[in-house]
Amino acid sequence: MDVIVIDTPQLGDRSYLVHDGAVALVIDPQRDTDRVEKAAREAEVTITHVAETHIHNDYLTGGLELAKTHGASYLVNAADPVKFERTPISDGETVRIGGFSVRAVATPGHTHTHLSFIAEDGEKQAVFSGGSLLYGSVGRTDLVAASDTEGLTRDQYASVRRLVEEAQKDAALFPTHGFGSFCSSGPATGADQSTIGEQLTDNHALTDPDEDHFVQELIANLTAYPSYYAHMGPANTQGPGAPDLSVPESLDPAELNRRLHDGEWVVDVRNRVAFSTSHLKGSVSFEYGDGSSFTTFLGWVLPWDEKLTLVGSREDVENAIRDLSRIGIDSPDAAVGTEPHALAPDAELASYPRVGWEKLVSGRADGDTVLDVRRKDEFAQSRVAGAVNIPLHELLKRMDEVPAGKLWVHCASGYRAGVASSLLQRAGRDVVQIDAAFDDAEGAGVPMDQAAPRT
Repeated sequence: MDVIVIDTPQLGDRSYLVHDGAVALVIDPQRDTDRVEKAAREAEVTITHVAETHIHNDYLTGGLELAKTHGASYLVNAADPVKFERTPISDGETVRIGGFSVRAVATPGHTHTHLSFIAEDGEKQAVFSGGSLLYGSVGRTDLVAASDTEGLTRDQYASVRRLVEEAQKDAALFPTHGFGSFCSSGPATGADQSTIGEQLTDNHALTDPDEDHFVQELIANLTAYPSYYAHMGPANTQGPGAPDLSVPESLDPAELNRRLHDGEWVVDVRNRVAFSTSHLKGSVSFEYGDGSSFTTFLGWVLPWDEKLTLVGSREDVENAIRDLSRIGIDSPDAAVGTEPHALAPDAELASYPRVGWEKLVSGRADGDTVLDVRRKDEFAQSRVAGAVNIPLHELLKRMDEVPAGKLWVHCASGYRAGVASSLLQRAGRDVVQIDAAFDDAEGAGVPMDQAAPRT
């Protein structure tokens, strides 16, 4: 039994190809299944089974299409109210796949019907825990409904303990979430691999002997999660189709100019340095170069299901189309090129200053506002003195709350500040983007505030 990891760092998730050298099981595949199929071809194995640990909240599955394409059995919890044909599987059932077997273990918590899978070949075990037991943490428990959160958190506490009891201590652990996904209840640990035994000593869900304390702490530390999650579960229940990953024909200048003039969403995927220097007036910046942030923040910030036009190099546009398909943003239009004036010669160009913390210290005038677009939990921990906090994902809806005058916009690293600056300038505001790490602010002489945050 061999396990091949298919990593999706853009969403902080992993899929797995498990095989015996001849036949294979795929667990939690992303919608762009060509990566899994490539891995299967290279391993010279046939995909005979596909399994889902749960109905996913943070991406669209490729499981149904993959199973159809390969004539594979599609293992989905019998209790899930899906709208497609599947091979139902329930707690305790075992499926033989070539030289190894796979047993389903009910591990509710991340969802009510969550399953984990224990695979074994007679010599070793591998545990595929989905959004249950993660490296150092567990899957978040507040994605179903607020009224269910406490009950699911208690389920999660019991589930991970049952899972480690049923698995061997030396079994390798392969979670789907926990590598930056907002489906994790805690920050990514940075671990690339682990075992059940290691989690017994390192995971707070297993080391905290007080269930009530665990429940209170986990719920208290849950942070905001992307708004597009609301669309993933229903779409996965219906059964997503295959994505169209082709790059469309580039828009002609007149049409691109019209879209800018009409206020449509024109998304510039070039790096934020290039955008701040020169961009099409009315476009917004979602840098693709930081691939781990692009999909999450675009899907979180912009209105859902509105037509998008991507602007950037062919490579970046192609990659962006793939990434966006994973969360159900399909077939955006594109203007391919990196020179804004060449893409729409008749369109007006714009720019705004991009600075470091030192410039804030020397250049901020009375009446200027420092706008912090980090999440509320980040702002509560530490902040620039007198800063106003409007999280990036709330900015479009709260634009009328943004103070008048010049805005010095910052986040934790510069990425969100770039997005926010572009949205604010599009709304007619005077912005300066602080493109610097928040941790460097105090060292640059920026006064910090530990008082009660302003929101």
